[in-house]
Amino acid sequence: ETAERYVGGGVLRKEDPALVTGRATWTDNIKLPGMLHFALVRSPMAHARINSIDVSAAREQPGVVAVFTAEDLREEWAAPIPCGWQVTEDLRVPEHWPLTGDKVRYLGDPVAVVVAEDRYAAKDALEFVEVDYEPLDVVTDMEEALKEGAPLVHEDLGTNECYTWPLQNGDIEEAFSRADVVVKERYIQQRLIPNAIEPRATVAQREPGRGRFVVYSATQVPHIAKSVLASSCGIPEQDLRVIAPDVGGGFGSKLNVYAEEAICLVLTRKLGKPVKWVEDRSENYQGTIHGRGQIQDIELAATSDGKILGMKVRLLADMGAYLQLLTPGIPILGAFMYPGVYTFGAYHCQIKGVFTNKTPTDAYRGAGRPEAAYAVERIVDALARRLDMDPAEVRRKNFYEPFDEPTGTPAGIQYDSFNLQRALDRVLELADYEGLREEQRRRRESGDPVQLGIGFSTYTEICGIAPSQVAAALGGGGAGWEAASVRVLSSGKVEVVTGTSPHGQGHVTSWSQIAADALGVSPDDVEVIHGDTASAPWGRDTYGSRSLPVGGVAVYLAAQKVVEKAKKIAAHMLEAAEGDIEFEGGRFSVRGSPDRNVTIQQVAGAAFLAADLPEGMEPGLSAETFFDPPNFTFPFGAHICVVEVDTETGKVRIRDYFAVDDCGPVVNPQIVDGQLHGGIAQGIAQALYEEAVYDEDGNLVTGSMVDYLVPGAPEVPRYTLERTVTPSPSNPMGVKGVGEAG
Repeated sequence: ETAERYVGGGVLRKEDPALVTGRATWTDNIKLPGMLHFALVRSPMAHARINSIDVSAAREQPGVVAVFTAEDLREEWAAPIPCGWQVTEDLRVPEHWPLTGDKVRYLGDPVAVVVAEDRYAAKDALEFVEVDYEPLDVVTDMEEALKEGAPLVHEDLGTNECYTWPLQNGDIEEAFSRADVVVKERYIQQRLIPNAIEPRATVAQREPGRGRFVVYSATQVPHIAKSVLASSCGIPEQDLRVIAPDVGGGFGSKLNVYAEEAICLVLTRKLGKPVKWVEDRSENYQGTIHGRGQIQDIELAATSDGKILGMKVRLLADMGAYLQLLTPGIPILGAFMYPGVYTFGAYHCQIKGVFTNKTPTDAYRGAGRPEAAYAVERIVDALARRLDMDPAEVRRKNFYEPFDEPTGTPAGIQYDSFNLQRALDRVLELADYEGLREEQRRRRESGDPVQLGIGFSTYTEICGIAPSQVAAALGGGGAGWEAASVRVLSSGKVEVVTGTSPHGQGHVTSWSQIAADALGVSPDDVEVIHGDTASAPWGRDTYGSRSLPVGGVAVYLAAQKVVEKAKKIAAHMLEAAEGDIEFEGGRFSVRGSPDRNVTIQQVAGAAFLAADLPEGMEPGLSAETFFDPPNFTFPFGAHICVVEVDTETGKVRIRDYFAVDDCGPVVNPQIVDGQLHGGIAQGIAQALYEEAVYDEDGNLVTGSMVDYLVPGAPEVPRYTLERTVTPSPSNPMGVKGVGEAG
């Protein structure tokens, strides 16, 4: 009989019972003895000088313990909030302190902090802090911001230009000079607000009886937060522990180390009591990062039969008022993806980062890559219209031939493996493309006011930013690895320690499946430990669809190491040569004598007791792995969206949505479907519903869910999803990641 395999099967998510029955531990559930709460005075203006701040009346309010301005906390900081992505040598990085003292630079910029015995007393006292603001001219438009004489967000920098970053591959002028047709378009990537179901929250305390500080935070990046908070707050790293408990979504917005986390930590150090901060939704709209915010000028050179020769991209990227952890690097992640799934000879891209009086931008689901996919897919459609060709045909004409070894791209990187033809063929079949075109013709001829639109996206994305040298060369500092430990306990149960930190991706389930298959146990016998820098000391956390192709593979490799050691012990126990030992379904047996066998649980017990181990072998059955992949991974797919557009009212109804995605071998189909459902919903949201709108004074007009439509089930269609499987050569599992594909 063959052992049950769990990878690829629909194992139910282990994390869900606690999450859906309210038994999870969110940061806001944490209540500590003597805990204080703080609230922030946020600027009601987008740009103003601070002449004075009077906190005397606020200090007198009931329940208020203390009120601090930037001046009061100046001695607490060892360093400003860092930008972690040095995209160019001459990147302009403005000083960014947790509280601002000289002037405010965006609506919501924090200027003072009120600490009180409960959250409500802290909030109520905010209105008693008197700030004398002197209004300054505001700049919200990127093109205006770059003009001579524009108001400066940071006077000391002398310009609103943050950086200029070029990329060129091939002879771009030659490609355009021999083109039969050049298509030129401008696309706008409006700003978006991430809207995780759980807003940000932080609790800090000094561990009772010890000098060590503990920070609980609704973060995607506990390990990164530990390093950044230690350096910003001047705390030795070994004296700081960061815990991400259950985290309710992030979409990149929690891939940051924020002012509020640093303030929480210094307040607990200063006041000697636990301190808590929980964001409300309107603060979330102003004070967390925004996504996107780009103007894209894109040109395509092609032959008259639709073959692409070259592409030029000029990008203006809105940084907002400050650089958060990854702000300047987000558009550059996209720079490598504008060629998309098409192969051609020459590519030029230039990105300018621009400061404006708006909330800083940073990673939002896809982080630079959906922006690129959108632009290349629209310009390919524009080419098809210009040549009067079918958009599916223009795509097919420019695809790579299928490949399964790294292959160079116009942007100078290497895609890992591709078979776009198969994905496109299948999605055309699923959608009954010929039938749709026929219906479209009929409606056009009959003059029906409701017309049919058929939209394509054949996409790829860059996932699992690695190897470390490449991450460093891109300005990200390095550290593209991920760590995992696998421990088989004396009873034969298993602990997996992972450096990834889930906030909805189902790592507990998927990592249990991977370990269970490798070790021949049940997923129910595997406990996954994550999100706490004390129990999982090594990690690079969760973002950029890196969890499975970097973190999950580290789990797989650590489990393989455990099996190798167990095999040596089993050979010793069975008095056989190691080369004669076979391992299947959790059982080691002697080749040709299957009745001579021991289970992995028996081996773990023997390794623990260590009474009779091979000469020179250490006790215990555990292994640790740091996996640094040789390349990124590149999932891909083909989507078709069928819409009905009422040409008299402009109303759009999505009638059908078909997608064929390829993320390599699938660990858990239900989780993959869930990731696609959510990603497509967020894509539809940007296309039809969501936009962070500012007026010319820098006020956020869409400052709440009343004015900013986050789609729910009624706004999104049913999806028809299928998959193809093209393994990646970049890791031994062949997996690619799917978190941002939709």
